[in-house]
Parts: sequence; structure tokens; C-alpha cells
Amino acid sequence: MTLLKDFLDFFLHLDAHLFVLIQDYGLWIYGILFLIIFVETGLVVMPLLPGDSLLFAAGTFCAGVVKNGETAELNLFLVLGLLIVAAILGDGLNYFLGKTIGLKVLQWKIGNRQIVKQKYIDQTHAFYEKHGSKTIIIARFVPIVRTFAPFVAGIGNMSYQKFLRFNVIGGVAWVSGLTLLGYFFGNMSFVQKNFEVVIFGIVGLSLLPMVVEILKAKFKSK
Repeated sequence: MTLLKDFLDFFLHLDAHLFVLIQDYGLWIYGILFLIIFVETGLVVMPLLPGDSLLFAAGTFCAGVVKNGETAELNLFLVLGLLIVAAILGDGLNYFLGKTIGLKVLQWKIGNRQIVKQKYIDQTHAFYEKHGSKTIIIARFVPIVRTFAPFVAGIGNMSYQKFLRFNVIGGVAWVSGLTLLGYFFGNMSFVQKNFEVVIFGIVGLSLLPMVVEILKAKFKSK
């Protein structure tokens, strides 16, 4: 319960926590950001890390954030380069996990609970049926589906050449899009005063395609 509370606090107050992390860890913050993005995209058992909001927040700090007379700032080009690489490598790892041990992972359980929930796999399959191979690109902007899309691609034996092409395009678009959004708009007074609302807005917009697909599937089944 404490872990969940800490996660929610970190998620809702990313700006405050990142400010402290940048001050405390200096250059190591780039490694921390790299690791979070890599784990979210690369490990199918970690779909709930705050990738979208973290990229937006990182972009905000690339423009420089001042609090109580102190400045916390990240290098924009270093953040873009490292996190694009993290996103591409993460999806690559996830693809190979799906291709090599995917069916076994689906059977893993802790107690009576599956580690990888079947409903997430089903939602990702629905995305593939709708968008085909382009799901690898589109899913980058959809939490949860983002983590499972390369895994399902591996299970489905999508050719690696095709997967790699969409992986690179999606990784560049996702990281650069959200990071630059934070860079240009994150320091606006409205955003700074309502950061939690903006984070929820980003998550809500990114979840919208998945919600639409679920509702369509329910209406078709009736």
C-alpha cells in the first residue's frame, strides 16, 4: 500500500520530484530517465510507469525551471537522444521477449494472479486488428498498449525488419513529440499552477484511443 501511495505521489508531483532529483543527482538524472523509459517499454510486466507525463516533465526542465531562486535544467538534445534510444531499445527487448518466451510469460502467476493480464493482451490484439503493423507506432502514444504492442508483435512473429522500421519511427515521434511539448509549453504559468491537471489531461488524451476501441468492441458484440 505504501508503494502504491509513493508511486501516485511521484506521478502526480513529477515536477517537484524531478526538481529534487536533478538537484541531488546531477548527471545521473539522465541515467534515471533512461532507465524508466527503457523499463516501461522493455518489460511487459511494467506497463504502468508514467512514460507520457515523464517525457512532458523532462521537456519542461529542458527549458529550465526556477524555484525559490534555484534553477534545475536538463540538456534538451541529450534528453531527446538518450530517451529515443531508450524507447527503441526497450521495444526491441520486448519484441524478443515475445518472440522467444512470450507464451510462457502469459502463464506466469503470483499466487492465483497472472503477472501479464490477458485483458491487456486482448486490447492490444484489437489494436492490431484495427491498425495492422502501424500499431507499433500508434501504440507509443497509448499507455499499457504501448508496453504490450511489441510483445504481441514478437508472439505473432512479425518480421524483425518491419518491426524495427515502425519501432524507430514510433520511438522518435513519441519521445520528441511529448518532450518538445513540455519544452515549449511546460513553463507557461497555467501549466505550472495546474501541473497535476495537465498530467491527468495528457494521460486522458493518450488513453482515449484505447477507450474508443473497447467501446466499439462492446457495441459490436451486442
